[in-house]
Amino acid sequence: MKAIVYTSYGPPEVLSIQEIEKPIPGPTQVLIRVEAATVNRTDCALLLAKPFIMRFFSGFFNPNKTTPGTDFAGTVHAIGTQVTRFEVGDRVLGFDDSGLCSHAEFLTLSEEKAMVKIPEGIRFVQAAASAEGVHYAHNFINKIPLKKGQKVLVNGATGAIGSAVVQLLKHAGANVIAVCDTSNIDRVKGLGADVVLDYTQQDFTQIDIGTYDFVLDAVGKSSFRKCKQLLKVGGAYISSELGQGAENFFYALFTPFFSSKKVVFPIPSNIQASLDLASKLLATGELKPLIDRIYQPEEIAKAYTYVLSGQKIGNVLIDWNNNSMIADSTIDVG
Repeated sequence: MKAIVYTSYGPPEVLSIQEIEKPIPGPTQVLIRVEAATVNRTDCALLLAKPFIMRFFSGFFNPNKTTPGTDFAGTVHAIGTQVTRFEVGDRVLGFDDSGLCSHAEFLTLSEEKAMVKIPEGIRFVQAAASAEGVHYAHNFINKIPLKKGQKVLVNGATGAIGSAVVQLLKHAGANVIAVCDTSNIDRVKGLGADVVLDYTQQDFTQIDIGTYDFVLDAVGKSSFRKCKQLLKVGGAYISSELGQGAENFFYALFTPFFSSKKVVFPIPSNIQASLDLASKLLATGELKPLIDRIYQPEEIAKAYTYVLSGQKIGNVLIDWNNNSMIADSTIDVG
């Protein structure tokens, strides 16, 4: 089978497409034919081994897993003798930020791992584009005592995570104020944002439209110090990144005891619950993942280069079987 392979850390040019042996499922495993997978920030961090702490998990000198990829949408191709959750032909979605080796034509996965069936009418590229964003967005939101009608600011509303945050907040009944650039205002309004702030016109931390119950920074480009003034008493700041000098981790430890406004650092957990939610919202039409670009496997270096540029809107995908060739108006391709 074809797979993307890298044997050393480095820039996208270290990636190559090679023929490797197709895996055989064990008794409790399923063999999945991968139809689509994203290239995301986690994939890029694993490729570069940056921040350096990544090496303690992915291999200190060289990568432990030589095929990248953390999510997939595909079809169950074969099952082990003890598998009961899935059948051959099931369309499935999976995610694991520690790595699934999903940038390949096939992969094997224990049926007990985080995986859901893709709802009818949802294409593989749509499903794949929902996994990472919904998982991190779900873990942002379930770490705060959000109530219906509360006012929430979302910085980075056009990313895979930020766009999912906006949609999940609206699903929960929040009043969402989203931050993006001029070219994406209509796109973010289409996600359900009640108000959109254009950061190219004015620093969102300086725009006075009242205070917020929560500020969610989905790109990690702001800070608690800048956003503290935006919060109501008892409000919280949540970021997807550790911040300068890992400050968000330390703020999360101390602000609950020494400040009327606190920092919450959301350590992601329970991937299965996130995928269950993604499947539910895809089925009801309440989740429409943003898709920016779709690449073929032979263009893998270009895909990583584009994601690393920081210019992507929503998701970037690898399409293993020309699933993007069918027009679909629900897919937002920039």
